[in-house]
Amino acid sequence: MLVTRTNLTDLAYFLAIARHRNFRLAGLELGVSASAVSHALKGFEERAGVRLINRTNRSVTLTSAGKALEQSVSGSFADIGSALESLDRLRATPGGKIRINAVVDAVTLVLGPVLAELSRRHPDIEVDLVSSNRIIDVVGEGFDAGVRYGGTVPEDMIAQRLSADLRWVVAASPRYLDEHGTPTHPEELKHHRCLGVRLGDDSIYRWEFEGPEGDFDVPIKSAMTADDSRSTLAMALNGAGLTFGLEPLFAKHVTDGNLRLLLTDWATTGPGFYLYYSGRRQLPAGLRALLAIAGELKPLG
Repeated sequence: MLVTRTNLTDLAYFLAIARHRNFRLAGLELGVSASAVSHALKGFEERAGVRLINRTNRSVTLTSAGKALEQSVSGSFADIGSALESLDRLRATPGGKIRINAVVDAVTLVLGPVLAELSRRHPDIEVDLVSSNRIIDVVGEGFDAGVRYGGTVPEDMIAQRLSADLRWVVAASPRYLDEHGTPTHPEELKHHRCLGVRLGDDSIYRWEFEGPEGDFDVPIKSAMTADDSRSTLAMALNGAGLTFGLEPLFAKHVTDGNLRLLLTDWATTGPGFYLYYSGRRQLPAGLRALLAIAGELKPLG
């Protein structure tokens, strides 16, 4: 087969499928639909006269010819990608697309202001942001980077700090406290209406505190449960119960008098947010620009 523009495009599609073993994820990486990926592969296989991918309802696997092709061309395409990323660093204005998966609170407290400034300075950078508390394999799901709390970043990833360490507190509205009283010790939480947060593994987060004998956590009985802090904050502001979360998330509402912090003598501090990515490829120009702006703005110190 001759090396044509069509064949180079089809090879890129084939390698994306080979990496992800999933047509949808390959499409997300390439910025096209899963059906477009499938159509391109079918045309490529017909022109090559050999099957490269075995597809069933449950799996996507490489044939022996597909494995041989992947081994032959993946290194060359990786070199091309590195060369293009190196070239992008020489541009006056970085460009390209970056995909980021981030925990919800990081979007509100850090990425919001940083991405706004990134857009102003580098309008050619396109960002695809997915906010979720579900722990995923960012590389396997086609993301360039993830943002999590320190201590939860996979060990095989490169991590860059985005914030200082963060304090976790209990908060409630004056209305709720007037109706139900104010707890003075974490053990009293069992007598209050608490708003629980469901974690990515479907467990309910245990509220953490620090006392004279060290750290401890309290299993709360959730009056209401949500899968992110934005929902529990909205309920707490309207008097539904006590909520637990990052102090910066409550700061404006405390200043406005709509929330009060509780049990602050027992508050604990945990690791801040980190951006992490695979060290097996060069850092995209968009992520380098994002990290530079985060270091300059320091939204959370």
